[in-house]
Amino acid sequence: MPVLSPNMKAKSGTFERYKQLRATAFKRGVKFLYETNVGAGLPVINTLNDLLLSGDKVIRIEGVLSGTLNYIFSSFTEGRRFSEVVREAKAKGYTEPDPRDDLSGMDVARKILILSRETGLPVELKEVAVENLVPEDCRGEMSVDEFMAALARHDDAFEKMRAEAASRGEKLRYMAVLENNTVRVQLSSVDEQHPFYSLSGSDNIILLTTERYNDRPMVIRGPGAGAAVTAAGVFADIIRIGHYAR
Repeated sequence: MPVLSPNMKAKSGTFERYKQLRATAFKRGVKFLYETNVGAGLPVINTLNDLLLSGDKVIRIEGVLSGTLNYIFSSFTEGRRFSEVVREAKAKGYTEPDPRDDLSGMDVARKILILSRETGLPVELKEVAVENLVPEDCRGEMSVDEFMAALARHDDAFEKMRAEAASRGEKLRYMAVLENNTVRVQLSSVDEQHPFYSLSGSDNIILLTTERYNDRPMVIRGPGAGAAVTAAGVFADIIRIGHYAR
């Protein structure tokens, strides 16, 4: 029977397991759909696969793939402290119960890993270079309240990064990039000419630079988190399965 899931861990486990899942689905003639693994209800994986099936080749993928982290860095403006913004995001339900699960960057790493594998790159999660935004003395065993108190001690360091970017007319964005068969996830700054500059709220954005979309990359942008949009994406996969079964 066909399978669909919004859970990204199956597709971002070992590459051997990833191949096994695809091979088993193909062998049994069933669909395994997982559009909501990246970007909630945004048409990211299907769009990427359509490009590849039509003979296009991927040159680069860039993305802001965490609605949580985009909310945090979009809200982290002059006069606000970083720990205050993180606390606000948690209160609004945007973060995981422990915000370190978002700030570690592993959620973003799994998402770009899935996109990388869709292009045919046999990469493992441990090969993704990930910048962990959780300060070293805030890791390990401690309660969420203890973490939030410890994070406040690093507000000046985060403010320095924000101010330096602002002095260049840039904004901080936590980005995932696939290029030249390497995958990295890191905090970067972008200027007003970059498509990521105007990103706000909990939106996600993905830039697909391909042989066909080279001078002007394809842009997919919209809400990348939330129960409603994720449910809509899952429902769309259910409808696709219904069409395949006819």
